[in-house]
Amino acid sequence: MPNSIPIQQWSSVILSPEWRELADFCERLIAASHSSTDLSAFHSIALEQIGIEFSAQSTGVMQLTEQWSMLAERGRLPQQFDRGTIEEALDQESAVAGAGPFGNVLAVPCPSFGRAVLFACGTRVDASRLREFLVVGKVFDLCGAQWNKNLQYQNQTSRLRRTLELARTFSREQEVFPLLERSAKQAAELMHCDRASIFLWDKAERQLVACPALGIEGGKLWLPDSKGIVGDVVHSGKPIVVEDAYADPRFDRSVDKHSGYRTRNLLCVPLIDPAGQCVGAFELINKEHGKFTDADAEALTDLGVVVSAAVENAQERTQLIRSHQQLRAQMADKVELIGESAAMEALRGTISRLAPTDLPILLLGESGTGKEVVAQALHFRGPRADNSFVAVNCAALTETLLESELFGHEKGAFTDAHATHAGKFEMAHGGTLFLDEIGDMSLAGQAKLLRVLEHKVITRVGGSQDIPVNVRVIAATNANLMESVSQRRFRQDLFFRLSVVTIDLPPLRERPEDILPLARHFLSQFCKPAGRVNMTLSSEAQQALRAHNWPGNIRELRNLMERVAFLCVKDVVPVEELAFILNPNRDPFGNIDPTLGLSEATNRFQQEHIKRSIERSRGNMSEAARSLGLHRSNLYRKMRQLDMDVDESKP
Repeated sequence: MPNSIPIQQWSSVILSPEWRELADFCERLIAASHSSTDLSAFHSIALEQIGIEFSAQSTGVMQLTEQWSMLAERGRLPQQFDRGTIEEALDQESAVAGAGPFGNVLAVPCPSFGRAVLFACGTRVDASRLREFLVVGKVFDLCGAQWNKNLQYQNQTSRLRRTLELARTFSREQEVFPLLERSAKQAAELMHCDRASIFLWDKAERQLVACPALGIEGGKLWLPDSKGIVGDVVHSGKPIVVEDAYADPRFDRSVDKHSGYRTRNLLCVPLIDPAGQCVGAFELINKEHGKFTDADAEALTDLGVVVSAAVENAQERTQLIRSHQQLRAQMADKVELIGESAAMEALRGTISRLAPTDLPILLLGESGTGKEVVAQALHFRGPRADNSFVAVNCAALTETLLESELFGHEKGAFTDAHATHAGKFEMAHGGTLFLDEIGDMSLAGQAKLLRVLEHKVITRVGGSQDIPVNVRVIAATNANLMESVSQRRFRQDLFFRLSVVTIDLPPLRERPEDILPLARHFLSQFCKPAGRVNMTLSSEAQQALRAHNWPGNIRELRNLMERVAFLCVKDVVPVEELAFILNPNRDPFGNIDPTLGLSEATNRFQQEHIKRSIERSRGNMSEAARSLGLHRSNLYRKMRQLDMDVDESKP
């Protein structure tokens, strides 16, 4: 009987018909593997059966890592046990039989357990049964390999389940850096390592932001994206496993030196977003037991996809919140109530008292008195400011469209209803709905509006389902609703429902002290888009503004200041810029002598028109020529024909 048998020969041995009893024994080992609850239970049963089969005092599996250790054992080895036979089996990758002071030793390598050897030893162990032990060892190793696969599948399933649980928790995190800290902590626990860090890649700035950067003040660390292990990962898009960090020249020891921590090994994988783009890196440091494996890299990559999606959502949410806050601040600035009159002071007080409530409000006043601005002030200074303010001009909608716009419609409700449409009430849910020109709403629309105000539900056109809505309604009109009620053009019950609180907005002519503050406000507002420095009104212009009757109220004043900001060539607005607007019946040719002949009058008009064009362009002759529809050379030629001074040195 040879002293050793190459492990590759086991199949020819087990196929020998005279070894039927051994085949039955191997089947019992396989059955024990299937019935065992875990690997240690299989080891216990299998080693006991092997010991009985080979009359061994001790059986076991020894594993060599940095030194020999017992992976599983039945019976007790003598204290002076010689591992020579076991070492020989591992070195030769063969089944080996050996003899010693404590009996014979049979040994066969078990690659499924790493650098491991199955052995049986004792005074009654028969060395001639080495071929049989080779077969048993191979079956034992195959059972172990199957158990390893099962454990891998169990670990993978457990990790995937844990990843899904983390995805649910991550989705609730609203801030980016707390999310990164939480993700790193959970990853370290899941992957059984000391620490974890996540690096976000700022490609524009060519840098990486690490969070958490443990041992660093503030918990954040900024690194160039061209250096180190993390830099290699984000640029290559491939995982990197480092078994000995201090032996890798890419590893930066300065962080360890600063924190007093020692990095032994690490795993770094690219952080991939749901679109497949690398957005950073995920790093694990110091595996608790053993080294990082390919399975660890795969699991960390899967977790990274979840983390990157949560980070993207948190970043988008942060951006949306920031944009919303900026828009809210801008809207709050735009709805500033300008004026120094007693009426405006009273209005500001009324708004401050009504804004926190949900009372329906009816705004009355002439066209252009600022009813929508007051409605916005009520919205943005109240608890609904974070939700929508939706305005509807009832006068601009036909009766057939009004109900669809307000309450929405179902697909197929009418000829052009190609899709379901949410109405203004649904769009304003949680916020404010401003109904301008409410007096022009149809009686059918009034009936539905009353139902919404009383029951807080709407029904889409063509639908039957009641949809709850939470909307504050502010209505406005320049009509006399009491007269409309008496003429049965407006429902009395709706009037009383809307007019729980009524605010009358006085026309601008009744508060003349507000004219100049409003004019200055609008002029300053329009100077920026016009590319102008702040303009001022001459004393004559101010006097003209105060003297005007303002039939168009604030809207008329706003439009005038917009025209002045864009068209007036001087920084101090002269009264002439306001004359035609404030007195539209004035003759624009009044400064031309009516006794002049047609040719001379035409020349005078052309001279005046060219002068004003040059003034508006601030002396820029090219721009003046374009405004007149001429080439610059043609403008100079025309000016010479009209005996006007020409300075061709001007731009």
